[in-house]
Amino acid sequence: MDDGICRIKAEYLIPRAVPEKPAENAEPIVPVAAEQEPENKPVGNDDGPPAEKKGRYESEGKKKKNRGQNKGRQLPFKEDDSLRLCKSLLDGPQEEGSGKKCSNPNCRYSHDLGRFLQLKPKDIGDKCYIYSVKGYCNFGVTCRFAGAHLDEQNRNIYPADHKTADDSMLVSTWLSTDLQHILRKKKYNFNKSTKIVNKFEKLQQEERVEKAKAPTEEPANGNGETTISEAVEITGATETPAAVPIGAVTDEDLIILRSAERKRINFRDKLYLSPLTTVGNLPFRRICKEYGVDITCGEMACAIPIINGAIQEWALTKRHASEDLFGVQLCGHKPKLVTYAAQIIAEKADVDFIDLNIGCPIDLIFNQGGGSALLRRQNVLQVMVQSCSRLLADYGKEFTVKTRIGIYNNKPIAHELVPRFEEWGASLITIHGRTKEQRYTKHADWEFVQRCAAQASSVPVYGNGDIYCYSDYESARERCPNVGGVMVGRGALIKPWVFQEIKERKNLDPSSSERFEMLKRYVNYGLEHWGSDTKGVENTRRFLLEWQSFLYRYVPYGLLERPPQRINQRPEAFRGRDDLETLMASANCNDWVKLSEMLLGPVPEGFNFVPKHKANAY
Repeated sequence: MDDGICRIKAEYLIPRAVPEKPAENAEPIVPVAAEQEPENKPVGNDDGPPAEKKGRYESEGKKKKNRGQNKGRQLPFKEDDSLRLCKSLLDGPQEEGSGKKCSNPNCRYSHDLGRFLQLKPKDIGDKCYIYSVKGYCNFGVTCRFAGAHLDEQNRNIYPADHKTADDSMLVSTWLSTDLQHILRKKKYNFNKSTKIVNKFEKLQQEERVEKAKAPTEEPANGNGETTISEAVEITGATETPAAVPIGAVTDEDLIILRSAERKRINFRDKLYLSPLTTVGNLPFRRICKEYGVDITCGEMACAIPIINGAIQEWALTKRHASEDLFGVQLCGHKPKLVTYAAQIIAEKADVDFIDLNIGCPIDLIFNQGGGSALLRRQNVLQVMVQSCSRLLADYGKEFTVKTRIGIYNNKPIAHELVPRFEEWGASLITIHGRTKEQRYTKHADWEFVQRCAAQASSVPVYGNGDIYCYSDYESARERCPNVGGVMVGRGALIKPWVFQEIKERKNLDPSSSERFEMLKRYVNYGLEHWGSDTKGVENTRRFLLEWQSFLYRYVPYGLLERPPQRINQRPEAFRGRDDLETLMASANCNDWVKLSEMLLGPVPEGFNFVPKHKANAY
């Protein structure tokens, strides 16, 4: 029976401290009570001005609680721009006539190279990963491993065949300066998307009018009510299907889809890494690719920042060369906004598919009408899916959807939506087996996922939730024969080698040194992605610590009394087989920082980390 506790072998248990019993003749300790005030104490007094009116929590002597998780959370470290070196000086002291000078009269960065080198922290190590991979490091003197590629005069070393124009990052965003300028000036051409969205909105309006007329012409039953199936028959959909258009539209005023020329993606029977906010970044996806995942998807990107040319949002569309089947997940509350964002990404980024988020439970997204709120805005959802799938078909890309089973615990509705998604043009449907209200505190309902998958006739339906080891995967596939594949989220964050376990059909027990080597690779990929200067190092550290807030939950297989561990089981207090394993299992943020210092050197002064992902679920 699953009691929510992960049992640990006795030799690794940490005994709980038992409070000492008080002596027989000792007096009992009584807590000192606060002085009680009269019940009818007036708000003001006669000796001075009336007291200020107190809020509900203050008047009750309670501390006001922020709604949600980590509302006052700040970045762990922010570098002062005046201490950052201008890009014109990255290569160190320049010879006369080199032509490298700052052309911005309002540049906010430092131009004092000598002072920068004096204040610069000590190098983290003697080997620069970017230099070893690329042959040179474009961060020059600002690199925290600069000793590996600076000469005696502190000048950056370049290979003989280096082209000065090639100074880009190994991993850069698709958002060019010109594209960003066009987007911010609202000059991007969205005529294609506008035409498609308007067409589907018009068809939906016509369909609504026809359904409104139907009950007055032919009542469906004695109560004068009309069911959905009867309304379709009344409108003549069974005799003339064109009266109620579904799926892709091939009118002459739209670009005709030549499906024979389209290369369709085979989504069936693959392992899919879930889009994971904050922690599902490119370095983490590279780690998962090394362990055998088939499909990767970027973190959830909001449509409006994409349309407005926000650099941070566009960074989520970057694809690594190892990601052979890659998509971007979009979130939005209006069909035109989501379709516009899909058009830009399809035209400017390198993606195979775009996924629509219909499951995000975050209040900020939900209250705007996006994420799981789309489950109760099905007219909007219909136009959104039809427009995006129709648009992406012209670019040879697929459109997929990911949804929860419903909003409220007692009202699952995903089984009704699956056939509609299929009709509207989705190429893949993923069902997360929880409602919006459940978040992650309850077990995923795979029986309902199977019910949803049985509703689809030609489109694969993936299941998602509580996959943590290969036995979980096999159990899910056995219980859900209609499911076309499995998506893994938290399980991959806690143990990324879960994909290797599934493919090799066995439990793995990596040692602490092997897991530490995995962290080293992640750090190298992070330096490649975010940079090797102080800002890049601290970004890498931040995301490493965010990941560690999941990694510490892993209990090594060899320590389990009744393996395997289940995803929501909290372990008893235990120590590892060595000191490093014990450190990795610590729930203390300070121990996570110690791990980061073993890889990225000491934290800067004023560094403070609070994990973003804190939930009731383990």
